[in-house]
Amino acid sequence: METKEFAVNVEHLRKSFDGKEEVLKGIDLHIEKGKITFIIGFSGTGKSVLLKHLLGVHKATSGDVEVLGHKLSTLNHDQLIEVRKKFGVLFQAAALFDDHSVLENVMFPLNEHRKDLSKAEREQIASSRLKQVGLEEKHYNKLPSEISGGMQKRVGLARAIALNPEIILYDEPTTGLDPIITEMVDNLIIETHKSREGMTSIIVSHDLTAAFRLADYIAMLNAGTVLLYGTPEEFLASDNELVRKFVDKGIHRK
Repeated sequence: METKEFAVNVEHLRKSFDGKEEVLKGIDLHIEKGKITFIIGFSGTGKSVLLKHLLGVHKATSGDVEVLGHKLSTLNHDQLIEVRKKFGVLFQAAALFDDHSVLENVMFPLNEHRKDLSKAEREQIASSRLKQVGLEEKHYNKLPSEISGGMQKRVGLARAIALNPEIILYDEPTTGLDPIITEMVDNLIIETHKSREGMTSIIVSHDLTAAFRLADYIAMLNAGTVLLYGTPEEFLASDNELVRKFVDKGIHRK
């Protein structure tokens, strides 16, 4: 029997910002390496707070987060920065620098963390990442305001993979987008995942259609806990009332 290897292990994670009310109430979650995992749930269930714990932005009130074998609670600042280099993050609104060109946006993490490379080498890597996500070279010197929303998503993803990360986090990547761009982003996610051996993709999303189409595993949060973790097939077969309600609202079944 094949032994599973986990990129992320979350054990009994609890988080309170005021010392009273807990946002996360004992999260247990094991995210398999090399797979696509969606984290779903109604608004206010703790999805974004969990994501920030994976990045070490928030510190747990209690419990542990282990990423690629590193327990985040035991790391000092410099060690935490090294672990964060293993992540790429695509934010909801792409979060590009308005005054940087497309190429400069993708070069930013390389300029910060790969000072051992020459400028020409950093430019070459950035160009290759933009080519990988399907952006034409004629757009490289444009500002974000001069390209479409779909192109901005491509640039954001190119920047996310600039440092050749082992894990990519997607924070609501298709919220507010029209159906055509949504499908484009979904396809980018799956193409990027398949093109990089061993890549672990974690997507926080409300989009059940994408989850059922792309995910190997889905974790549904509710009231700061994991209500259900399993394959798309296990979600469709679940008789849990809240799971059924979310699935029925989020996906049109024939």
